[in-house]
Amino acid sequence: MSGRLLPAALQDWLRDNAPALNDGSADDEALLPALADAGLFGAGVATASGGSGGDVRDAVDAIAAVAEHSLAAAFVFWGHRTFIEYLLQSPNGALRERLLEPLIRGRQAGATGLSNAMKYLCGIESLQIAASRTDRGWRLDGQLPWVTNLRKSGFVFAAAVSAADGGAPFIVALDSERDGIARSDDLDLIAMRGSNTAALCIDAVAIDERDVITADARAWLPRVRPAFLGMQCGMSIGLARAALAAAQSRCSSSRGVLQDELDAVSGALRQLTGALLDGLGDGVFVADAAQLFRLRIALAEQVQRAVQLELQASGGRAYLVDAQFGFARRLQESAFVPVITPSVTQLQVELQRQAEAQARAA
Repeated sequence: MSGRLLPAALQDWLRDNAPALNDGSADDEALLPALADAGLFGAGVATASGGSGGDVRDAVDAIAAVAEHSLAAAFVFWGHRTFIEYLLQSPNGALRERLLEPLIRGRQAGATGLSNAMKYLCGIESLQIAASRTDRGWRLDGQLPWVTNLRKSGFVFAAAVSAADGGAPFIVALDSERDGIARSDDLDLIAMRGSNTAALCIDAVAIDERDVITADARAWLPRVRPAFLGMQCGMSIGLARAALAAAQSRCSSSRGVLQDELDAVSGALRQLTGALLDGLGDGVFVADAAQLFRLRIALAEQVQRAVQLELQASGGRAYLVDAQFGFARRLQESAFVPVITPSVTQLQVELQRQAEAQARAA
């Protein structure tokens, strides 16, 4: 169960702050600088663009490594790095030039905001922000009910908007300081409360072409979806690794009966992780999204199996309140994995719809 080795200082920081990031008592301004100081936001970003090189697989690896210590930190990492990926895959070079450097350095918070768009792509829901033409560009109105990494000191976020004139939906980048953008209080989550997750209201926000990430969301979203979901899978990989490592360390002779199942889950996790990285590397997920959906579902299942093995290996101590022991936090974190958008259920529905369509066409 090897992965990226985080700098010792960051490992220590995450270990000390994981309970507070989960219950919301942490300094939520400190997480981005801690991750940026370790160079993590440059993983998979070309050196010419200020990153450390590699490709999206390096970002998956980095997110998984953080998730081994704190899923809340990995969730923020995913949202921030996914916004960076949008800029990397945008034809708007001026926008990328303006925003990329402060994002990689952790001076600005970035939020994906495209969970609604990914569900729109699968036909699950309509876009929730509408764009009306003006003399200078567009007026935006709508809302996003759940966005992460909305740091209270300021943030930028991506949003998909539908064109009121019937044109193609498009993707925009918006700064929290723009008139007409309002952030709610943090959502009252049961865990991962230090992730700066809130709702956004967009009321008569004026934009122009300088704010457009892509003018054709339907063509662009399938190309960026593998990175969106692939990096999201890094959260499952890291959490499953952490639970399996804890289970293994607590698997005493009296609980040696668990070893075969531990080996089975560890093997399945390695196989699924390899399949994910291979698919991201050769680009098959752009044309075959169903394969990626199945991997996301299977990785979520391994998280549940790993956490249950940790419970069984730990015995009664797992039921005691002990922040340093970590099981209660990982149990809460594991409950979030199936509902991250697109949720496991939504993906299963989409796979069923595709299978039925193929059967009708046969």
